[in-house]
Amino acid sequence: VDVFQAWCGPCKPVMNLFQKIWSEVGSDLLHFAVADVDSIDALEKYRGHCEPIFLFYTGGELVAAVRGADAPLLQKTILQQL
Repeated sequence: VDVFQAWCGPCKPVMNLFQKIWSEVGSDLLHFAVADVDSIDALEKYRGHCEPIFLFYTGGELVAAVRGADAPLLQKTILQQL
């Protein structure tokens, strides 16, 4: 989940990275979503940050988080979680 605030928007370069990984891996387990922290109370603790935050969930549980648009770290985290 790409967690963002309306004033800075979702991270478009990372969306492209996720699409690339999804097309390479082709896994039904990999899903990408964006979430505006200003409209979701459960994400309130992520408000006020100007860097993107990527949350990884498995079975409804938060299993990893990556702060910043670090493409190599995001790719590594995605592949580890799959």
